[in-house]
Amino acid sequence: MNSIVRGTGSMRRWRKTKFMGPVMRQYVGQMGAWNLTVLAIIIASWVIYRYFAPSNWREWASAGIVQAFIISLYAEMYGFPLTVYLAVRFFGMDRGDLTTNLWSSLLGFDEAMVLAMLLGYALALVGICLIVGGWRELYRNRKKGTLATGRLYKFVRHPQYLGLFIVLFGEGVVHWPTLLSVSLLPFIMFFYIALAKREEETLERLFGKQYALYKQDVPAFVPRWDQLRDAVMIWILFRD
Repeated sequence: MNSIVRGTGSMRRWRKTKFMGPVMRQYVGQMGAWNLTVLAIIIASWVIYRYFAPSNWREWASAGIVQAFIISLYAEMYGFPLTVYLAVRFFGMDRGDLTTNLWSSLLGFDEAMVLAMLLGYALALVGICLIVGGWRELYRNRKKGTLATGRLYKFVRHPQYLGLFIVLFGEGVVHWPTLLSVSLLPFIMFFYIALAKREEETLERLFGKQYALYKQDVPAFVPRWDQLRDAVMIWILFRD
């Protein structure tokens, strides 16, 4: 049987592949833009190591899993669509007209990729704002030797980690889901939640009752609806 996997850009090229086993031929669309792959990996990695700055083996291990996520994601997005390739090979997803994006291939129309891209980028933007905003607030308080409880830290105790989860979900699940990105995300969340708990133990030793009260009032990752609603209303009313 034959299938065509279509690319979505002018740089995509065609490659003919023979599978071992049953006689079949697949034409797999390959972006082949490895220069973009390397550039995207470098930029995303810089953001991770710039704003999360690992300082011990646990932080380095967690950052290493995020690094694997980044490499696998952009290697498929701009390089070779391994997930679609495997879906065609092992799950019979052979409709004669596929794309390198899994959503478009599953749903059968190119617009699915555009919608997924827009939603994924929107989530990534929200996540980046949380990461940068949380880092700035944390940096200011570290210079003063005080506990960060203002701005984003009014709503969640770990805005940077929440931002990271949203960015990875937006890019690696909503925008461009791959086998590795979807599989790695739960592990990343597990490691960073465990890391957050260890950080809280350190903060409790440093700030004592102040942090205990703060921890009691402010959730770790999911903001309370009433606080979030009030913050949005204040921003709308007083943004000018």
